[in-house]
Amino acid sequence: MHGDSQYYIMFGPDICGYSTKKVHVIFNYKGKNHLIKKEIKCKDDEMTHLYTLILQPDQTYEVKIDNEKVESGSLEEDWDFLPSKTIKDPEAKKPEDWDDRAKIDDPEDSRPEDWDKPENIPDPDAKKPDDWDEEMDGEWEPPMIPNPEYKGEWRPKQIDNPNYKGVWVHPEIDNPEYTPDSSIYKFDSIGVLGLDLWQVKSGTIFDNFLITDDVKTAEEFGTETWGATKEPEKKMKEKQEEEERKQTEEEKSKKDEDDDDDDDEGEDEEEEEGEGEEEDTTEEPSPTEDEEDELSPKDVKDEL
Repeated sequence: MHGDSQYYIMFGPDICGYSTKKVHVIFNYKGKNHLIKKEIKCKDDEMTHLYTLILQPDQTYEVKIDNEKVESGSLEEDWDFLPSKTIKDPEAKKPEDWDDRAKIDDPEDSRPEDWDKPENIPDPDAKKPDDWDEEMDGEWEPPMIPNPEYKGEWRPKQIDNPNYKGVWVHPEIDNPEYTPDSSIYKFDSIGVLGLDLWQVKSGTIFDNFLITDDVKTAEEFGTETWGATKEPEKKMKEKQEEEERKQTEEEKSKKDEDDDDDDDEGEDEEEEEGEGEEEDTTEEPSPTEDEEDELSPKDVKDEL
């Protein structure tokens, strides 16, 4: 088997990036693949989930996730297996006198005499600059400003159209190309179950596949497999998350302690450098007159 191999049914979650998170339900009917016309959202987490597709002899279907119905309907309506049962009558045309205007202009309404006001008018507060030279600059014109009395384009009032007949609906007729098929739901020759995968992240596990014509058997099988492991899996995940949380807190605490130790060492080095750079500002006392008289010959010689 390969990616282009023909299949009867493609069913299961499709998760790609941030935008695609849906359940595929694709049927091959008369050599053509048909996608469901509805959007079915899939689960998007790290837990195991149970996906179930049920096809009924009355041409209805049901999709379940974790034994809960998420979508259902008619095979004929939700897929384009068959042509439409009816089509628009090609011979029908809207009558020329068909009036589908719900509102019309009031014929009694007229535009007020003082309605026509210009949108912009010369600024009445503007003054020609003192240095304006008409020979050089041309004739001075005041700048234009919005007219506060401007009312816009006049439109007559709308009233109910007495001749309104409603929206014309194109008549439909039976589609001559439509042929009912009561066996759309039925697949007699399924012989292989395959997985269509394209992944860039490892860790996905698939298990416990079942194809059966007994809904009750499928429900029991799901209860015995997924139903038996979902709670232990949930507890295991909660335990793992708690351990990861504790580890993160311990690493953060250790990092904060290391940062505090580095700050203390930096302060000690600055203090030592400051002590080493201190200068001795103590001055030797000057000798008094008596002390000068008592200087020894050697001292006198040294002074000289």
